[in-house]
Amino acid sequence: MLIPREFFARPSVEVAPDLLGCVLENETADGLVAVELTEVEAYAGRSDPASHAYRGKTRRNAVMFGPPGHAYVYFTYGMHFCVNMVCLGEKGSASAVLLRAGAIIAGEDLARARRTRAPIPEGRARIASRDLARGPARLCQALGIDRSLDGADVCIPASALRMRTGAGNPARSAEIVTGPRVGVSSAAEIPWRFWYEGDPTVSVYRPHVPRRPKLVTP
Repeated sequence: MLIPREFFARPSVEVAPDLLGCVLENETADGLVAVELTEVEAYAGRSDPASHAYRGKTRRNAVMFGPPGHAYVYFTYGMHFCVNMVCLGEKGSASAVLLRAGAIIAGEDLARARRTRAPIPEGRARIASRDLARGPARLCQALGIDRSLDGADVCIPASALRMRTGAGNPARSAEIVTGPRVGVSSAAEIPWRFWYEGDPTVSVYRPHVPRRPKLVTP
């Protein structure tokens, strides 16, 4: 069942833990890939220095300021895409949940082909199933998500990118833990990352490391 828009019409910090166990799917001409979410991060707007919306609306983050239930997709480090779910922000602000990791539950062969993109050298082990969508960039690559899906409405059947309710295992809610967000340089101490404790698909925690200035030879 598709998640209704009302689900996203709440602050991101409330939506984030409820997204764990939900299923994000993307259907393309190549087929369908679906991921059960196991790790997410909440970002607020102008009250959150780590948020893309902290300094206001731009052409890049415009989707965040629109209605909830849409995907905000951005390009980072000149090589990776990341996908967020837009939530209800304060007036004049925005909020969203970054989808960090998940387990492939449909379309694993297609997800693996997207993640590999080249023949595997002889003697090298293929990508483990747990690593196919382990991390926000890998998740997008496995699902085939890029900027063309920025603004996609995940709450309607006609959309290629859709968010569905999960299996609904209530026991898993007891396994949800929180901690600092990954790799952010500001407000790193805020425990708005949520994940299933012990799940093998959860990404490795890496705190932000400031870049060292390049040495200039006189």
